[in-house]
Amino acid sequence: MSHPEGTYPLIDLSLARRLERTEASANAAFVATRARVQPESGATWTEVAGAYAMFDGVGSPLTQTFGLGLFADAGEAELDALEAFFHQRGAGVDHEISPLAAPALLPHLNARGYLPIELTSVLFRPVAGVPSPAPANERVRVRRIEPEEAELWAGVAAEGWSSESADVGAFMLDWGRVSAQSENTFGFLAELDGAPAGTGALSIGEGTALLAGASTVPAARRQGVQRALLEARLRFAAERGCDLAMMGALPGSASQRNAERQGFRVAYTRIKWQLRRSGA
Repeated sequence: MSHPEGTYPLIDLSLARRLERTEASANAAFVATRARVQPESGATWTEVAGAYAMFDGVGSPLTQTFGLGLFADAGEAELDALEAFFHQRGAGVDHEISPLAAPALLPHLNARGYLPIELTSVLFRPVAGVPSPAPANERVRVRRIEPEEAELWAGVAAEGWSSESADVGAFMLDWGRVSAQSENTFGFLAELDGAPAGTGALSIGEGTALLAGASTVPAARRQGVQRALLEARLRFAAERGCDLAMMGALPGSASQRNAERQGFRVAYTRIKWQLRRSGA
């Protein structure tokens, strides 16, 4: 459902389904791309009770489910099927669950030995109609990458995240290489005075633009790079008919604060549940 320009929809089950399906579809497209370009990875995904279950390799943060308990009842049989999907591939079992999921799901998770391990703020805003607080840095230019620039784009993303750790940088390099080839995912490159400075990605589904892949190289930080990337992606999303944008962030983090400064609001805080022992 579209909304008048600049208005925020109510936070209800319909919105949660839309946001969760957008992210699930983007991740499923990523996994399908991984399976195509790296068939030896065994990457695959399936749908159980409306939830998308993704396997992107053991230990990958994309190896999990989205949407459990939002679209259909998820009881013992459904949880058995999902756990088997991951166990057959040697992976742990993680479910990213919205607080708007059916309340009956929580007793099932508790009884089966799941524990909460991670929180994510799911943020959203209208694509258009929310004014920016200040002019952008005119030295920063943003453009969509060309197909032959996938390696450059992935490398810039990795450079920005390498300051966190070498492992995170390596993951982002791999993520960028696959994302650049994923259906309905678009890579954006920011340049500061003509030099590569930052990256951002945008995936489209359900009339919603999922923003991800935000990275700024250390030398270009605090120059308005991410703001320019956000504005360019929102313009692109509007041109593609989207009326909402969404993103995820660690609660209370700098990423969340920056998003809120740009008109994003917290829809809800999602919990990742992890199975710590075998089934019931």
